[in-house]
Amino acid sequence: MAKLAEGALTTRAMLERARAAASGLSELSTVEKNGLLTRLADAIEGGAERILAANREDIELSAPNPEMDEAMRDRLLLTRERVSAMATGVRDVALLPDPVGEVLAEWEQPNGLRIRKVRVPVGVIGIIYEARPNVTVDTVALALKTGNAVVLRGSKEAVNSNQCLVDIMTGVACMPDGAIHLLDSSSRHSVRELIEARGLVDVIIPRGGAGLITFVVENSVVPVIETGAGNCHIYVDESADLDMADEIVINAKTQRPSVCNAAEKLLVHERIAAGYVPRIATKLREHGVELRGDEAACRLAPPDAMQAATETDWGEEYLRLCMAIGVVSSLEHAIEHINRYSTKHSDAIVTRDEGHARRFLRAVDSAAVYWNASTRFSDGAEFGFGAEMGVSTQKLHCRGPFALAELTSSKYEVIGSGQIR
Repeated sequence: MAKLAEGALTTRAMLERARAAASGLSELSTVEKNGLLTRLADAIEGGAERILAANREDIELSAPNPEMDEAMRDRLLLTRERVSAMATGVRDVALLPDPVGEVLAEWEQPNGLRIRKVRVPVGVIGIIYEARPNVTVDTVALALKTGNAVVLRGSKEAVNSNQCLVDIMTGVACMPDGAIHLLDSSSRHSVRELIEARGLVDVIIPRGGAGLITFVVENSVVPVIETGAGNCHIYVDESADLDMADEIVINAKTQRPSVCNAAEKLLVHERIAAGYVPRIATKLREHGVELRGDEAACRLAPPDAMQAATETDWGEEYLRLCMAIGVVSSLEHAIEHINRYSTKHSDAIVTRDEGHARRFLRAVDSAAVYWNASTRFSDGAEFGFGAEMGVSTQKLHCRGPFALAELTSSKYEVIGSGQIR
């Protein structure tokens, strides 16, 4: 099976095996793929103790690392509940319709040619990601369901967790040889080899911080699906239900602050700011949130609850219990601010005014826009995809949480009866 420990396979040798495996994977039936995923989920649950032990090693090794902030440690940490959720996600993917072979369009030309556009696997998917072991499982499940081979390049911080997960998954009965490969994470050389493997790898997906994503986008000669950082905003409009706004803001900021769909910025309409800013500032402080604010927000907040925000604050993805609050003069001002500083991930409006909501949904240029809901729903599982490959902030091919359909390409099947041109 395709393990990092299998001899001294070079990165190129692994990629060549993945390319060979992709051909066989594309021939698997839906029943075969779903059976494989079911066995994979069972194996993850059955290997929970091994997985947690490997993860404890990673956590202990990362403890003295000054580069590991609390957000990264939280993403690295596995619990029994998180392992169970990984297995549930795999089963959810198995239950979803198989996109491969779906007929997207079909028509007949005047000359009698019958043309059909169908979904097909992409081939070999390379994913480069930071300290999130759950990505290892999500990626494999989605790749197998769509008949693709997958090459994983995780971070050194999660090396034991990722190796254990890959060992378990490649050991599943009937797992096609070469379907899953885990590259060496001890140096950046394997990243460079992966992103330069044009002809062996069909697409690269980077998941992690802005530095990782920028490096891959700027240096890859393989096509990239760009996932993005999440400087997510919530705008509380003048007609908002303030109790609803409280719940949405608190949830979006504090439920899991280390993830990319957590809210980082709060904008409040000036007509309600005198009452709402001190109210929400107090509640956020009770949840341990550090606050920054513009001049108006600082003036309205309780004494010592907030420090002045700098220009850097408005564009920063905090990934911790920190939030910047700004007061805006209008809906248009809020939209302008968001489109200037947002990373185009997920942004929300809280309002009773449907006209304002519709304007916000149309005008905010982000992958996911919300009306009266938390940004924390920008997630493949929450969107009904079972799992996700990431949240794309680009506009070509796919945008927002993406999963099965986006891991396919298409081809035309043209059926004739002797036509010539």
